[in-house]
Amino acid sequence: MGFGSYRQRIWIEKALHDVLPGRVTSGWVGRVAGPARWKHDLDALTNGLSRPVWNFLQRGGKRWRPVLMLLCCEAVGGNPKAILPFTAIPEVLHNATLIIDDIEDSSELRRGKPALHRIFGVDVAINAGNALFFLPFSIICNSGLPVEMKAEAYGIISRQAIKCHLGQTTDIWWHRGKAGRVPTWQEYFQMCANKTGSVAAMAAMLGALIGGGTERQIRALGRFAETAGVAFQVQDDILNIEGGIGKGFGDDIKEGKRSLPAIHALNTAHAEEKKRLLEILDMHTNDEMLIREAIAIIRKNGGVEYAGKAAAGLMEKAWENVEPVLPESKTKQKLKEFAQLLVGRSA
Repeated sequence: MGFGSYRQRIWIEKALHDVLPGRVTSGWVGRVAGPARWKHDLDALTNGLSRPVWNFLQRGGKRWRPVLMLLCCEAVGGNPKAILPFTAIPEVLHNATLIIDDIEDSSELRRGKPALHRIFGVDVAINAGNALFFLPFSIICNSGLPVEMKAEAYGIISRQAIKCHLGQTTDIWWHRGKAGRVPTWQEYFQMCANKTGSVAAMAAMLGALIGGGTERQIRALGRFAETAGVAFQVQDDILNIEGGIGKGFGDDIKEGKRSLPAIHALNTAHAEEKKRLLEILDMHTNDEMLIREAIAIIRKNGGVEYAGKAAAGLMEKAWENVEPVLPESKTKQKLKEFAQLLVGRSA
């Protein structure tokens, strides 16, 4: 099972084009921002917003968050076709975080191409990323959802967006070496739940809400998806050490990230190795020999194995908690397989 069928991916791409077309029109501006008092420069909006965003979106991506939204909608008995316009919400928010994250990390590449700010400039990239954070509200506003459901959807989006920034704040503080100590695994999981799990939780909760799920189902699916986001991040940590992800082998070492494998190594290594690993992380180095030295310390102290078991254990427990609240269906089984795929992926 992949991350969604071909048909689902076509639906998701259409939803993305609806939320931000390749060429900005006055009709689109009116829909998302209200009527103009004078006259918009549509060329400026196309070249300064739409073109950079689509340069980024067309690079691909797994699109697993919109697929998760569809699955959660159907798992509670909803019609997935009715939620299609909303599938753009988690995807544009996720890509917004990537655009801004690349600037904050001074990244050179994203998905095998220059980071957006390297092509269009920091000002354009920041503005484009920020705009993507707000477009989801226009999707809800312009929808035919009941007023009460709109209010709940606004609350879900705003809370999870704030959590995402709390997670990024923590991650930045850690990799700048400001914490003055090694984070605990509990703090790490909470950081991931905020940074990576928040958009996944948003997707699941909106899917269950619009699909007509009960409050218990919405809450349980949100917690399940948040955990899936944590497990996804842990798997990214592993792949960054083992190789095979788009941002590049060893980038977490270059950026001084306190990843779960690194945290485990720092908590179990003898004093000399711990000191050396911290030194390399705090260098933010591009030196391949130093990066490999740090990775060797992490591997020697069982960081990769620990992280892999932690991710699998998280998802097993998460499924045990959500399984009782969902009726038996093919979609329920797909949801379980989907979660297993997130943890078991190799890229």
